[in-house]
Amino acid sequence: MIPRYSRPEMVKIWAPETRFRIWFEIEAHACDALAEIGVIPKESAKAIWEKAGDVTFDVERIDAIEKVTKHDVIAFLTHLAEFIGPDARFVHQGMTSSDVLDTCLAVQLSRASDILIADVDALLAALKRRAYEYKLTPTIGRSHGIHAEPMTFGLKLALAYAEFARARTRLIAAREEIATCAISGAVGTFANIDPRVEAHVAKMMGLKPEPISTQVIPRDRHAAFFAALAVVASSVERLATEIRHLQRTEVLEAEEYFSEGQKGSSAMPHKRNPVLSENLTGLARIVRSAVVPALEDVALWHERDISHSSVERMIGPDATITLDFALARLADVIDKLLVYPANMQKNLDRLGGLIHSQRVLLALTQKGVSREEAYGLVQRNAMPVWRGEGEFLALLKADKDVAKALSSAELESLFDLGYHLTQVDTIFGRVFAPEGAPSPLAGEDGARGATDEGSLAERGMSNVKHTRRRP
Repeated sequence: MIPRYSRPEMVKIWAPETRFRIWFEIEAHACDALAEIGVIPKESAKAIWEKAGDVTFDVERIDAIEKVTKHDVIAFLTHLAEFIGPDARFVHQGMTSSDVLDTCLAVQLSRASDILIADVDALLAALKRRAYEYKLTPTIGRSHGIHAEPMTFGLKLALAYAEFARARTRLIAAREEIATCAISGAVGTFANIDPRVEAHVAKMMGLKPEPISTQVIPRDRHAAFFAALAVVASSVERLATEIRHLQRTEVLEAEEYFSEGQKGSSAMPHKRNPVLSENLTGLARIVRSAVVPALEDVALWHERDISHSSVERMIGPDATITLDFALARLADVIDKLLVYPANMQKNLDRLGGLIHSQRVLLALTQKGVSREEAYGLVQRNAMPVWRGEGEFLALLKADKDVAKALSSAELESLFDLGYHLTQVDTIFGRVFAPEGAPSPLAGEDGARGATDEGSLAERGMSNVKHTRRRP
């Protein structure tokens, strides 16, 4: 992955120096276990740590050896022997290359998972803070891109919070699945190495033993891991796409922070573009591109082949580094997001009250009008408003069939914006309830939670009326 979309901590996990250090630790821990069960001298196991434990492995030297051997693990072992001396003959006893490679990859993916989980935690913190900041800020909800009914901007952010809380759960599960160790020798039979060695290495490397491996750890684990990353990346894209739409000139309800000295266009000095959100959309595509190759790696020949190897050397670093960068960037976008409540109100007013049509429909049915007839009455008064031929409330009041069921006062009461926000506290209670807390949907009597009319009234929301004006 290019430096432009990389962060140092995640990049370090995939650096050759880190990989060789992990390889050494796997081999050295295996020697400790072999010494403990009497296969190799304890003095040799101790010497391996003393002579190479603090060594900085020479990447160029290993690469030079590999040009001759055409085998990366043998090249590493050859270089390791240059430090250890005669005791190097006990290194890699009964092991095969995949024992080192697969266990190392499990360590790297586990460490990468820890960073990604921390990234999500930072994003969740930003989403929660901004969600409460705009908990009762009215905005229009859209379906099919068209104005539907009122909601709050805080609910939009709460939705994203819940989505990334699920993402966190998925990453934890993915980490658990990928964190397995295989030190089982050629074709996985433990013929030349005791299973106790695997158990010890797994413990020391923070992994668990693979219940049964062939000569490799089964690749369905890796496929599930990269699929989980792809789902998280899609959540990044969903929120980024929402921000991009909200920043459109015709909408402008929210906007990425535009810093001092920032330029939006090389040609048009006035431009303020959602470049970060657009960038996140593209990065999500890169992460998702790892899924198909990872799935195709599952079907290896017999007990192993290396068709998966080249794939994982690329998608392992690329997917984790890219997602790490994307999550951090998204957290920053949310943290600094510019929000425009006045524009939200302006957009709420654009359709002259049409966003209250369902309330009118339901009120008519409560008065005994059939749903089919009520729908027709509401729609025939709504369509002229779309054409700019009147105000919805005025047309309803003038409709004799509507007037038979609903008085002018009753119709006016149906255009109360605050009505749509009465369950915001309930939803926030569901999303942000502390773990293990009782469901906010049940009151003291066990019934469904009551509407928190008072808190809304105190905030001045319950009496908000729709301004019935078209631009």
